[in-house]
Amino acid sequence: MVQIFFILVLLVLICFLLVFIIKNFATPRKIEGIQKLIKQGKYSSAIKLAKSMITKDPRDFKAHYYLGKAYLADNKPELALMEFKTVNQTAIFDQFFSEIEFRKQIAQLYFKFNQPEEALKEYLLLTKLEPNNAENFYNAGKIFEQRNKSEQALQYYKKTISLNKRHVKAHAALGLLLFKGKNYADARKEIDYAIRLSPETFSSYYYLGKILKESKDYSGAVNAFEKALRDPEFKQRALIERGACYLAVNSYEKAINEYDRAVRASKDDSTQETLYARYFLASCYEKLRKIDQAIEQWEKIYSVNRSFKDVGAKLAEFKDIQTNDNMKEYLTSNNEQFMEICKKIALENYNLGARNISPTKFGCKMIATIAKQESWMNVRQQVFLILFFRESDLIEDTILRKAIEEMKSQNYFKCIICTSSGFTRTATAFAENRPLELVPKEKLEKLLEKVNI
Repeated sequence: MVQIFFILVLLVLICFLLVFIIKNFATPRKIEGIQKLIKQGKYSSAIKLAKSMITKDPRDFKAHYYLGKAYLADNKPELALMEFKTVNQTAIFDQFFSEIEFRKQIAQLYFKFNQPEEALKEYLLLTKLEPNNAENFYNAGKIFEQRNKSEQALQYYKKTISLNKRHVKAHAALGLLLFKGKNYADARKEIDYAIRLSPETFSSYYYLGKILKESKDYSGAVNAFEKALRDPEFKQRALIERGACYLAVNSYEKAINEYDRAVRASKDDSTQETLYARYFLASCYEKLRKIDQAIEQWEKIYSVNRSFKDVGAKLAEFKDIQTNDNMKEYLTSNNEQFMEICKKIALENYNLGARNISPTKFGCKMIATIAKQESWMNVRQQVFLILFFRESDLIEDTILRKAIEEMKSQNYFKCIICTSSGFTRTATAFAENRPLELVPKEKLEKLLEKVNI
Protein backbone atom coordinates (compact mmCIF):
# COMPACT_ATOMS: atom_id res chain seq x y z
CA MET A 1 0.00 0.00 0.00
CA VAL A 2 2.79 2.40 0.86
CA GLN A 3 4.43 1.72 -2.45
CA ILE A 4 1.22 2.40 -4.36
CA PHE A 5 0.76 5.65 -2.45
CA PHE A 6 4.26 6.83 -3.32
CA ILE A 7 3.71 5.86 -6.95
CA LEU A 8 0.49 7.92 -7.09
CA VAL A 9 2.21 10.90 -5.47
CA LEU A 10 5.03 10.58 -7.94
CA LEU A 11 2.59 10.52 -10.87
CA VAL A 12 0.82 13.63 -9.58
CA LEU A 13 4.15 15.42 -9.24
CA ILE A 14 5.11 14.39 -12.75
CA CYS A 15 1.78 15.76 -14.07
CA PHE A 16 2.31 19.06 -12.28
CA LEU A 17 5.83 19.20 -13.66
CA LEU A 18 4.61 18.59 -17.20
CA VAL A 19 1.97 21.32 -16.86
CA PHE A 20 4.64 23.65 -15.47
CA ILE A 21 6.98 22.89 -18.36
CA ILE A 22 4.21 23.37 -20.93
CA LYS A 23 3.08 26.68 -19.43
CA ASN A 24 6.52 28.06 -18.89
CA PHE A 25 8.35 26.77 -21.93
CA ALA A 26 6.06 25.35 -24.61
CA THR A 27 3.33 28.03 -24.43
CA PRO A 28 5.72 31.02 -24.55
CA ARG A 29 7.45 29.46 -27.53
CA LYS A 30 4.13 29.10 -29.34
CA ILE A 31 3.26 32.72 -28.49
CA GLU A 32 6.61 33.81 -29.86
CA GLY A 33 5.83 31.74 -32.93
CA ILE A 34 2.52 33.55 -33.43
CA GLN A 35 4.24 36.94 -33.04
CA LYS A 36 6.90 35.94 -35.56
CA LEU A 37 4.29 34.76 -38.07
CA ILE A 38 2.39 38.05 -37.73
CA LYS A 39 5.59 40.06 -38.34
CA GLN A 40 6.27 37.94 -41.42
CA GLY A 41 2.78 38.63 -42.75
CA LYS A 42 1.78 34.97 -42.45
CA TYR A 43 -1.56 35.78 -40.86
CA SER A 44 -3.32 32.53 -41.75
CA SER A 45 -0.56 30.46 -40.13
CA ALA A 46 -0.61 32.70 -37.05
CA ILE A 47 -4.39 32.31 -36.74
CA LYS A 48 -4.14 28.54 -37.16
CA LEU A 49 -1.47 28.23 -34.45
CA ALA A 50 -3.44 30.41 -32.01
CA LYS A 51 -6.62 28.39 -32.61
CA SER A 52 -4.74 25.12 -31.94
CA MET A 53 -3.64 26.53 -28.56
CA ILE A 54 -7.22 27.56 -27.73
CA THR A 55 -8.51 24.10 -28.65
CA LYS A 56 -6.19 22.60 -26.00
CA ASP A 57 -7.00 25.29 -23.42
CA PRO A 58 -10.07 27.50 -24.15
CA ARG A 59 -9.20 29.75 -21.18
CA ASP A 60 -5.72 30.59 -22.48
CA PHE A 61 -6.20 34.37 -22.58
CA LYS A 62 -2.82 34.97 -24.21
CA ALA A 63 -3.77 32.69 -27.09
CA HIS A 64 -7.05 34.59 -27.47
CA TYR A 65 -5.15 37.88 -27.33
CA TYR A 66 -2.68 36.97 -30.04
CA LEU A 67 -5.43 35.44 -32.13
CA GLY A 68 -7.08 38.86 -31.94
CA LYS A 69 -3.79 40.53 -32.91
CA ALA A 70 -3.53 38.19 -35.91
CA TYR A 71 -7.09 39.05 -36.94
CA LEU A 72 -6.26 42.76 -36.70
CA ALA A 73 -3.20 42.29 -38.86
CA ASP A 74 -5.34 40.35 -41.34
CA ASN A 75 -7.86 43.23 -41.50
CA LYS A 76 -10.58 41.34 -39.63
CA PRO A 77 -11.36 43.75 -36.79
CA GLU A 78 -14.79 42.24 -36.02
CA LEU A 79 -13.18 38.87 -35.19
CA ALA A 80 -10.41 40.64 -33.27
CA LEU A 81 -12.98 42.35 -31.04
CA MET A 82 -14.63 39.01 -30.25
CA GLU A 83 -11.31 37.60 -29.08
CA PHE A 84 -10.46 40.72 -27.07
CA LYS A 85 -13.81 40.48 -25.29
CA THR A 86 -12.84 36.98 -24.18
CA VAL A 87 -9.47 38.29 -23.01
CA ASN A 88 -11.21 41.02 -21.01
CA GLN A 89 -13.09 38.38 -19.03
CA THR A 90 -10.20 36.07 -18.20
CA ALA A 91 -6.90 37.96 -18.47
CA ILE A 92 -4.41 38.30 -15.64
CA PHE A 93 -2.30 41.36 -16.37
CA ASP A 94 1.32 41.54 -15.25
CA GLN A 95 4.66 42.94 -16.36
CA PHE A 96 4.69 40.52 -19.29
CA PHE A 97 1.13 41.26 -20.42
CA SER A 98 0.39 44.99 -20.48
CA GLU A 99 -3.09 46.01 -19.41
CA ILE A 100 -2.60 49.50 -20.81
CA GLU A 101 -1.74 48.30 -24.31
CA PHE A 102 -4.65 45.87 -24.31
CA ARG A 103 -7.23 48.42 -23.15
CA LYS A 104 -6.14 50.92 -25.78
CA GLN A 105 -6.66 48.31 -28.47
CA ILE A 106 -10.07 47.14 -27.28
CA ALA A 107 -11.24 50.73 -26.73
CA GLN A 108 -10.40 51.58 -30.34
CA LEU A 109 -12.33 48.54 -31.55
CA TYR A 110 -15.37 49.38 -29.41
CA PHE A 111 -15.30 52.89 -30.85
CA LYS A 112 -14.89 51.61 -34.40
CA PHE A 113 -17.93 49.35 -34.13
CA ASN A 114 -20.18 51.96 -32.56
CA GLN A 115 -20.14 50.70 -29.00
CA PRO A 116 -19.48 54.04 -27.28
CA GLU A 117 -20.51 52.94 -23.79
CA GLU A 118 -17.95 50.13 -23.75
CA ALA A 119 -15.30 52.34 -25.35
CA LEU A 120 -15.89 55.03 -22.72
CA LYS A 121 -15.46 52.53 -19.87
CA GLU A 122 -12.07 51.57 -21.28
CA TYR A 123 -10.90 55.15 -21.76
CA LEU A 124 -12.03 56.16 -18.27
CA LEU A 125 -10.10 53.20 -16.86
CA LEU A 126 -7.09 54.28 -18.93
CA THR A 127 -7.23 57.78 -17.39
CA LYS A 128 -6.66 56.08 -14.02
CA LEU A 129 -3.97 53.72 -15.31
CA GLU A 130 -2.21 56.57 -17.12
CA PRO A 131 -3.28 59.81 -15.35
CA ASN A 132 -0.67 61.86 -17.20
CA ASN A 133 -1.54 60.64 -20.70
CA ALA A 134 -3.51 63.43 -22.38
CA GLU A 135 -4.72 61.21 -25.22
CA ASN A 136 -6.88 59.08 -22.90
CA PHE A 137 -8.70 62.16 -21.62
CA TYR A 138 -9.17 63.44 -25.17
CA ASN A 139 -10.70 60.15 -26.34
CA ALA A 140 -13.05 60.08 -23.35
CA GLY A 141 -14.03 63.68 -24.14
CA LYS A 142 -14.89 62.77 -27.73
CA ILE A 143 -17.28 60.06 -26.59
CA PHE A 144 -18.91 62.32 -24.01
CA GLU A 145 -19.44 64.87 -26.77
CA GLN A 146 -20.99 62.27 -29.09
CA ARG A 147 -23.39 61.31 -26.31
CA ASN A 148 -24.39 64.98 -25.95
CA LYS A 149 -22.81 65.26 -22.50
CA SER A 150 -21.24 68.62 -23.19
CA GLU A 151 -20.22 69.47 -19.64
CA GLN A 152 -18.25 66.24 -19.20
CA ALA A 153 -16.72 66.62 -22.65
CA LEU A 154 -15.70 70.19 -21.82
CA GLN A 155 -13.97 69.03 -18.61
CA TYR A 156 -12.06 66.25 -20.35
CA TYR A 157 -10.93 68.49 -23.22
CA LYS A 158 -9.69 71.06 -20.71
CA LYS A 159 -7.90 68.31 -18.76
CA THR A 160 -6.29 67.16 -22.03
CA ILE A 161 -4.99 70.67 -22.65
CA SER A 162 -3.73 71.02 -19.07
CA LEU A 163 -1.64 67.87 -19.63
CA ASN A 164 -0.58 68.85 -23.13
CA LYS A 165 -0.95 72.54 -24.03
CA ARG A 166 -0.04 71.74 -27.63
CA HIS A 167 -2.75 69.09 -28.14
CA VAL A 168 -4.12 70.43 -31.42
CA LYS A 169 -7.20 68.20 -31.66
CA ALA A 170 -8.28 69.03 -28.11
CA HIS A 171 -8.07 72.78 -28.81
CA ALA A 172 -10.09 72.29 -32.01
CA ALA A 173 -12.70 70.07 -30.35
CA LEU A 174 -12.99 72.45 -27.40
CA GLY A 175 -13.45 75.32 -29.83
CA LEU A 176 -16.31 73.57 -31.61
CA LEU A 177 -17.94 72.64 -28.30
CA LEU A 178 -17.74 76.25 -27.12
CA PHE A 179 -19.20 77.32 -30.44
CA LYS A 180 -22.17 74.97 -30.01
CA GLY A 181 -22.69 76.60 -26.63
CA LYS A 182 -22.78 79.99 -28.43
CA ASN A 183 -19.53 81.09 -26.79
CA TYR A 184 -18.27 82.38 -30.13
CA ALA A 185 -15.35 84.48 -28.96
CA ASP A 186 -13.66 81.72 -26.97
CA ALA A 187 -14.51 79.19 -29.66
CA ARG A 188 -12.70 81.18 -32.33
CA LYS A 189 -9.70 81.63 -30.02
CA GLU A 190 -9.34 77.88 -29.52
CA ILE A 191 -9.64 77.11 -33.24
CA ASP A 192 -7.20 79.84 -34.23
CA TYR A 193 -4.75 78.61 -31.60
CA ALA A 194 -5.04 75.06 -32.91
CA ILE A 195 -4.25 76.29 -36.42
CA ARG A 196 -1.28 78.33 -35.18
CA LEU A 197 0.08 75.29 -33.37
CA SER A 198 -0.20 73.10 -36.42
CA PRO A 199 -1.18 74.67 -39.77
CA GLU A 200 -0.81 71.25 -41.36
CA THR A 201 -3.46 69.69 -39.10
CA PHE A 202 -6.22 70.13 -41.64
CA SER A 203 -9.00 68.88 -39.38
CA SER A 204 -8.81 72.22 -37.52
CA TYR A 205 -9.92 74.00 -40.68
CA TYR A 206 -13.09 71.91 -40.66
CA TYR A 207 -14.06 73.32 -37.27
CA LEU A 208 -13.11 76.82 -38.40
CA GLY A 209 -15.38 76.35 -41.41
CA LYS A 210 -18.26 75.35 -39.12
CA ILE A 211 -17.86 78.55 -37.11
CA LEU A 212 -17.61 80.75 -40.21
CA LYS A 213 -20.61 79.03 -41.80
CA GLU A 214 -22.82 79.65 -38.77
CA SER A 215 -21.63 83.25 -38.77
CA LYS A 216 -22.87 83.41 -42.40
CA ASP A 217 -19.35 84.05 -43.70
CA TYR A 218 -19.94 81.52 -46.46
CA SER A 219 -16.98 82.55 -48.58
CA GLY A 220 -14.59 82.16 -45.64
CA ALA A 221 -16.22 78.87 -44.68
CA VAL A 222 -15.83 77.47 -48.21
CA ASN A 223 -12.10 78.28 -48.13
CA ALA A 224 -11.68 76.70 -44.69
CA PHE A 225 -13.49 73.53 -45.77
CA GLU A 226 -11.31 73.39 -48.87
CA LYS A 227 -8.25 73.03 -46.63
CA ALA A 228 -10.06 70.45 -44.49
CA LEU A 229 -10.42 68.24 -47.59
CA ARG A 230 -6.76 67.30 -47.21
CA ASP A 231 -7.63 65.28 -44.08
CA PRO A 232 -9.12 61.95 -45.30
CA GLU A 233 -11.21 61.62 -42.12
CA PHE A 234 -12.94 64.95 -42.78
CA LYS A 235 -13.01 64.96 -46.57
CA GLN A 236 -16.60 63.82 -47.09
CA ARG A 237 -18.00 65.97 -44.28
CA ALA A 238 -16.08 69.01 -45.59
CA LEU A 239 -17.55 68.49 -49.07
CA ILE A 240 -21.06 68.30 -47.61
CA GLU A 241 -20.46 71.51 -45.68
CA ARG A 242 -19.14 73.26 -48.79
CA GLY A 243 -22.33 72.19 -50.55
CA ALA A 244 -24.39 73.63 -47.70
CA CYS A 245 -22.59 76.98 -48.01
CA TYR A 246 -23.39 77.19 -51.73
CA LEU A 247 -26.96 76.06 -51.06
CA ALA A 248 -27.38 78.85 -48.50
CA VAL A 249 -26.66 81.46 -51.20
CA ASN A 250 -28.76 79.65 -53.85
CA SER A 251 -25.72 78.59 -55.91
CA TYR A 252 -27.35 75.28 -56.75
CA GLU A 253 -24.98 74.18 -59.53
CA LYS A 254 -21.95 74.67 -57.29
CA ALA A 255 -23.75 72.90 -54.44
CA ILE A 256 -24.52 69.96 -56.75
CA ASN A 257 -20.84 69.68 -57.64
CA GLU A 258 -19.83 69.48 -53.95
CA TYR A 259 -22.54 66.99 -52.97
CA ASP A 260 -21.70 64.84 -55.99
CA ARG A 261 -18.04 64.84 -54.92
CA ALA A 262 -19.14 63.85 -51.40
CA VAL A 263 -21.11 60.88 -52.76
CA ARG A 264 -18.20 59.75 -54.94
CA ALA A 265 -15.80 60.09 -51.99
CA SER A 266 -17.74 57.45 -50.04
CA LYS A 267 -16.88 53.77 -50.03
CA ASP A 268 -20.12 52.83 -48.26
CA ASP A 269 -23.56 53.95 -49.51
CA SER A 270 -25.15 53.23 -46.13
CA THR A 271 -23.23 55.77 -44.03
CA GLN A 272 -25.13 58.76 -42.65
CA GLU A 273 -22.75 61.14 -44.43
CA THR A 274 -23.43 59.54 -47.82
CA LEU A 275 -27.18 59.49 -47.26
CA TYR A 276 -27.17 63.18 -46.32
CA ALA A 277 -25.01 64.01 -49.34
CA ARG A 278 -27.51 62.27 -51.63
CA TYR A 279 -30.45 63.92 -49.87
CA PHE A 280 -29.08 67.44 -50.29
CA LEU A 281 -28.05 66.61 -53.84
CA ALA A 282 -31.67 65.66 -54.53
CA SER A 283 -32.83 68.92 -52.90
CA CYS A 284 -30.65 70.91 -55.31
CA TYR A 285 -32.03 69.01 -58.29
CA GLU A 286 -35.54 69.67 -57.01
CA LYS A 287 -34.83 73.40 -56.72
CA LEU A 288 -33.57 73.41 -60.30
CA ARG A 289 -36.66 71.49 -61.47
CA LYS A 290 -34.51 68.49 -62.43
CA ILE A 291 -37.02 66.13 -60.85
CA ASP A 292 -35.85 62.98 -62.62
CA GLN A 293 -32.36 63.39 -61.14
CA ALA A 294 -33.87 64.15 -57.73
CA ILE A 295 -35.99 60.99 -57.89
CA GLU A 296 -32.90 58.97 -58.80
CA GLN A 297 -31.16 60.12 -55.61
CA TRP A 298 -34.25 59.55 -53.44
CA GLU A 299 -34.57 56.03 -54.80
CA LYS A 300 -30.95 55.25 -53.98
CA ILE A 301 -31.45 56.53 -50.43
CA TYR A 302 -34.71 54.56 -50.09
CA SER A 303 -33.04 51.33 -51.18
CA VAL A 304 -30.58 51.67 -48.28
CA ASN A 305 -32.73 53.29 -45.58
CA ARG A 306 -36.50 53.53 -46.07
CA SER A 307 -37.01 55.67 -43.00
CA PHE A 308 -34.40 58.31 -43.84
CA LYS A 309 -35.98 61.76 -43.37
CA ASP A 310 -38.93 62.31 -45.76
CA VAL A 311 -37.59 60.33 -48.73
CA GLY A 312 -40.56 57.95 -48.77
CA ALA A 313 -42.98 60.88 -48.88
CA LYS A 314 -40.93 62.55 -51.63
CA LEU A 315 -41.09 59.47 -53.82
CA ALA A 316 -44.82 59.10 -53.22
CA GLU A 317 -45.36 62.76 -54.05
CA PHE A 318 -43.49 62.68 -57.33
CA LYS A 319 -44.40 59.17 -58.47
CA ASP A 320 -47.01 60.52 -60.90
CA ILE A 321 -44.27 62.27 -62.84
CA GLN A 322 -43.51 58.95 -64.49
CA THR A 323 -47.04 58.71 -65.91
CA ASN A 324 -48.42 62.26 -65.91
CA ASP A 325 -46.70 64.22 -68.66
CA ASN A 326 -48.62 67.41 -67.91
CA MET A 327 -47.52 67.51 -64.28
CA LYS A 328 -44.00 66.61 -65.32
CA GLU A 329 -43.90 69.63 -67.65
CA TYR A 330 -45.32 71.84 -64.93
CA LEU A 331 -42.65 70.73 -62.45
CA THR A 332 -39.59 70.41 -64.66
CA SER A 333 -39.85 73.12 -67.34
CA ASN A 334 -37.59 76.16 -67.23
CA ASN A 335 -38.94 79.50 -66.00
CA GLU A 336 -39.91 80.79 -69.43
CA GLN A 337 -41.75 77.59 -70.38
CA PHE A 338 -43.33 77.40 -66.95
CA MET A 339 -44.82 80.89 -67.18
CA GLU A 340 -46.30 80.03 -70.59
CA ILE A 341 -47.97 76.97 -69.03
CA CYS A 342 -49.35 79.18 -66.23
CA LYS A 343 -50.77 81.64 -68.80
CA LYS A 344 -52.59 78.75 -70.50
CA ILE A 345 -53.95 77.46 -67.17
CA ALA A 346 -55.36 80.92 -66.37
CA LEU A 347 -56.83 81.41 -69.85
CA GLU A 348 -58.31 77.95 -70.48
CA ASN A 349 -59.74 77.43 -66.99
CA TYR A 350 -60.59 80.93 -65.73
CA ASN A 351 -60.81 83.04 -68.89
CA LEU A 352 -58.07 85.24 -67.44
CA GLY A 353 -55.40 86.90 -69.52
CA ALA A 354 -52.04 87.85 -68.04
CA ARG A 355 -51.32 91.58 -67.78
CA ASN A 356 -48.06 90.94 -65.97
CA ILE A 357 -46.22 87.76 -65.03
CA SER A 358 -42.88 87.30 -63.23
CA PRO A 359 -40.91 84.34 -61.80
CA THR A 360 -40.69 83.83 -58.05
CA LYS A 361 -38.49 81.63 -55.89
CA PHE A 362 -40.97 78.75 -56.00
CA GLY A 363 -43.00 79.44 -59.14
CA CYS A 364 -44.47 82.61 -60.63
CA LYS A 365 -46.82 85.51 -59.91
CA MET A 366 -49.46 86.71 -62.36
CA ILE A 367 -51.67 89.79 -62.49
CA ALA A 368 -54.62 89.02 -64.77
CA THR A 369 -57.95 90.35 -66.00
CA ILE A 370 -60.92 88.82 -67.80
CA ALA A 371 -59.79 87.91 -71.32
CA LYS A 372 -63.14 87.76 -73.13
CA GLN A 373 -65.86 90.04 -71.85
CA GLU A 374 -69.28 90.87 -73.32
CA SER A 375 -69.26 94.29 -74.96
CA TRP A 376 -72.33 95.43 -73.07
CA MET A 377 -70.51 94.94 -69.75
CA ASN A 378 -69.23 98.50 -69.59
CA VAL A 379 -67.78 98.15 -66.14
CA ARG A 380 -64.36 98.47 -64.59
CA GLN A 381 -62.20 95.44 -65.23
CA GLN A 382 -61.64 93.20 -62.21
CA VAL A 383 -58.01 92.39 -61.47
CA PHE A 384 -56.96 88.95 -60.25
CA LEU A 385 -53.81 87.87 -58.42
CA ILE A 386 -52.71 84.34 -59.34
CA LEU A 387 -49.84 82.59 -57.56
CA PHE A 388 -48.33 79.38 -58.96
CA PHE A 389 -46.12 77.17 -56.80
CA ARG A 390 -43.79 74.33 -57.80
CA GLU A 391 -43.17 73.35 -54.21
CA SER A 392 -43.11 70.01 -52.38
CA ASP A 393 -43.93 71.53 -49.00
CA LEU A 394 -47.49 72.36 -48.04
CA ILE A 395 -48.46 76.01 -48.45
CA GLU A 396 -48.68 77.75 -45.08
CA ASP A 397 -51.26 80.35 -44.03
CA THR A 398 -48.52 83.00 -43.90
CA ILE A 399 -48.42 82.99 -47.71
CA LEU A 400 -52.19 83.47 -47.84
CA ARG A 401 -52.02 86.35 -45.36
CA LYS A 402 -49.41 88.12 -47.51
CA ALA A 403 -51.62 87.60 -50.56
CA ILE A 404 -54.59 89.17 -48.75
CA GLU A 405 -52.48 92.18 -47.76
CA GLU A 406 -51.36 92.67 -51.37
CA MET A 407 -54.96 92.35 -52.60
CA LYS A 408 -56.10 95.06 -50.19
CA SER A 409 -53.25 97.42 -51.06
CA GLN A 410 -53.74 96.95 -54.84
CA ASN A 411 -57.52 96.56 -54.77
CA TYR A 412 -57.47 93.14 -56.44
CA PHE A 413 -60.78 91.32 -56.84
CA LYS A 414 -59.64 87.78 -56.04
CA CYS A 415 -56.56 85.62 -55.50
CA ILE A 416 -56.08 82.13 -56.95
CA ILE A 417 -53.27 79.99 -55.49
CA CYS A 418 -52.18 76.90 -57.44
CA THR A 419 -49.66 74.42 -56.05
CA SER A 420 -48.19 71.05 -56.95
CA SER A 421 -48.42 70.09 -53.28
CA GLY A 422 -51.28 71.10 -50.96
CA PHE A 423 -52.26 73.40 -48.13
CA THR A 424 -51.94 73.15 -44.38
CA ARG A 425 -55.07 72.98 -42.25
CA THR A 426 -54.49 76.50 -40.97
CA ALA A 427 -54.17 77.75 -44.55
CA THR A 428 -57.41 76.02 -45.57
CA ALA A 429 -59.21 77.45 -42.54
CA PHE A 430 -57.88 80.95 -43.26
CA ALA A 431 -59.16 80.84 -46.86
CA GLU A 432 -62.75 80.27 -45.76
CA ASN A 433 -65.03 83.28 -46.33
CA ARG A 434 -62.19 85.19 -48.02
CA PRO A 435 -61.64 86.00 -51.72
CA LEU A 436 -59.14 83.15 -52.00
CA GLU A 437 -59.39 80.09 -54.22
CA LEU A 438 -57.05 77.25 -53.26
CA VAL A 439 -55.98 74.85 -56.00
CA PRO A 440 -54.14 71.83 -54.54
CA LYS A 441 -52.32 69.20 -56.55
CA GLU A 442 -55.37 67.06 -57.37
CA LYS A 443 -57.31 70.03 -58.75
CA LEU A 444 -54.22 71.39 -60.56
CA GLU A 445 -53.90 68.08 -62.41
CA LYS A 446 -57.46 68.53 -63.72
CA LEU A 447 -56.71 72.11 -64.80
CA LEU A 448 -53.63 70.90 -66.67
CA GLU A 449 -55.74 68.36 -68.60
CA LYS A 450 -57.54 71.26 -70.29
CA VAL A 451 -54.29 72.87 -71.37
CA ASN A 452 -52.47 71.92 -74.57
CA ILE A 453 -48.84 71.82 -73.36
